[in-house]
Amino acid sequence: MASTQTRRVIVASLVGTSLEWYDFFLYGSAAALVFNKLFFPTFEPLTGTLLAFLTYAIGFVARPLGGIVFGHFGDRVGRKNVLVVTLLLMGIATFLIGLLPGYTTIGVAAPLLLVSLRFLQGFGLGGEWGGAVLMSIEHGDPRRRGFNASWPQVGVPAGNLLAAGVLGILSATLPEDAFLSWGWRIPFLLSGVLVIVGLWIRLRIVESPLFAEVERSGRKARMPLLDVLRTHPRALISVILARIGVDVAFYTFVTYILAYVTGPLKLERGVALNAVLIGSACQLFLIPLFGALSDRVGRRPVYLAGVIGAAVWVFAFFPLLDTKSFPVIALASIVALACHAAMYGPQAAFIAELFSTRLRYSGASMGYQIAGVFGGALAPIIALSLFDRFGSTLAISVYVVIALALTAVGLALAPETRDLDLADRPGTRTGAVSLDT
Repeated sequence: MASTQTRRVIVASLVGTSLEWYDFFLYGSAAALVFNKLFFPTFEPLTGTLLAFLTYAIGFVARPLGGIVFGHFGDRVGRKNVLVVTLLLMGIATFLIGLLPGYTTIGVAAPLLLVSLRFLQGFGLGGEWGGAVLMSIEHGDPRRRGFNASWPQVGVPAGNLLAAGVLGILSATLPEDAFLSWGWRIPFLLSGVLVIVGLWIRLRIVESPLFAEVERSGRKARMPLLDVLRTHPRALISVILARIGVDVAFYTFVTYILAYVTGPLKLERGVALNAVLIGSACQLFLIPLFGALSDRVGRRPVYLAGVIGAAVWVFAFFPLLDTKSFPVIALASIVALACHAAMYGPQAAFIAELFSTRLRYSGASMGYQIAGVFGGALAPIIALSLFDRFGSTLAISVYVVIALALTAVGLALAPETRDLDLADRPGTRTGAVSLDT
């Protein structure tokens, strides 16, 4: 029965996060391809794309707020209920984006409404990740926590794959005018149907047994956020730093590539979309593989190998794109996302294991989402600005490496978490010194 419930929780987490990341990445892809023309048509192309990416960044700004609010309730009332709310919030916001009229119809109200709905997307996603990971890691065999927690991470490439796939099909089958007029709306409206499926699955799972034990013992935190800041400061700093480089590398590889290939390289958008599609498909297998590997050799060694791989590959990434050959561009995407998978596979377990059960939702969510503001939110904007300033992708590669260096520092600040007992105080082993004071 326990193994059946664990599988059900993992499937629910995977499906839910896939749908939520589908929503989130759909917006990012549309920002690179459509929103600059639809919502900012009065600006020259570079400025319009920058403004579209700024609305994209709003979602990252909202994510820490969502992490704080939903983290509080996740540690107070439970993981399951919060996950239902976050799924609904993301789905409704995405569906409404698909109904928005453009700038030529309602003027400045169009980008303002777009920003508002993007904020709601980010707010919901801010609470989604922590709950999905915690439900996976707090069920099942402790020896398989890295593998179990990697499945919500698979929701990222699965959602990206779904978003890029739907946009790719529409982009390939519709004329440019039709795609810009109404074709781009179809994937957003499809989100409404997908949410219903996700809700049906999530409502069938049971609450986390570790949280249920905290609830029975009366040890729930009254103000989880304040307790995290007071008792887990080093863990929080470690999580933020360990996340930044992963985010910068990822959004350079999957979001900026769309703007670079269709802009400076002047290739069809399908080239970049299909390359990302192939790379994301490979991640479906690689992320759980690296998660399982971290159960054998530890979280930090696997994570660090991905950091080094991404730091080296980023200098080959853009020259390969410059060949304008689709097979070569696809190879660049595959290797880049394989390096990301090595970081992302063990990441969920690594982050969650640094916090005690009574504070885990708040601590993991806050650290993860704050890093997103400094990482993923700014990465496409900084990449665009660096290319405009220097006229070369070398500056972008250096930027990615600097961010990855911060990730290496974050890993160095934390202990190896693979063997920690989640029922005990985090950061401790028998005879070991606590991570935090």
